[in-house]
Amino acid sequence: MGKQRLKSGEKILFSIFGAFLVLGIIAFIALEVVRSRASTPMFVSTTHFNFSPVGLEGSKIYREARCNSCHRALRMGTNMGLNLDGIGSRRSLQWIEGFLNDPEKVYGATTIDHGSSLSAPKEANYVAKLPKEDLRKIAIFLSELTADSGSAVAKAPPQERSGFIDEMVSTFAPESWKEKYKDVRTKSSQESSPEGGMGVKDSEQQ
Repeated sequence: MGKQRLKSGEKILFSIFGAFLVLGIIAFIALEVVRSRASTPMFVSTTHFNFSPVGLEGSKIYREARCNSCHRALRMGTNMGLNLDGIGSRRSLQWIEGFLNDPEKVYGATTIDHGSSLSAPKEANYVAKLPKEDLRKIAIFLSELTADSGSAVAKAPPQERSGFIDEMVSTFAPESWKEKYKDVRTKSSQESSPEGGMGVKDSEQQ
């Protein structure tokens, strides 16, 4: 029994799929070529770290304790848990160390993976059982992961205004948004919102 030939519709679908696949591969190669030849990074990262000797020890303990199996730090790890890059700009050393020792007491609520549980063991329950000195070093390491503007992994937006974005906002944004929010790119909004966000409620500025 001979092979069944593809119908004309199937041929068209396979052709379209093949064209998209080829275009995707070409675009990926082009992007990698541009990125490799660029003298500056494509995006400006706003996360920073300048470790003390104790912080370096803490980073080693952090890795050996398999913390990066759930968390991301130094742009390495997974996103299963909280991204820790920049946490030093959001939490104090005292808070971080307290959380590592007694998560739910410091957090003020039930945690998913950290802390103890009588009903079922939590995946990161072992962290609080590490030696206190190790937890102290991990906390110092995490406190030295800082970020601009309190943002963990934010990339600096383009400095210029985008006519396309302005047109999309003016066309599709509900009128209620225009009453509640101000464009932080304008000088008056930046003065009223020094932190700078993509949208600041008028009520929050008071």
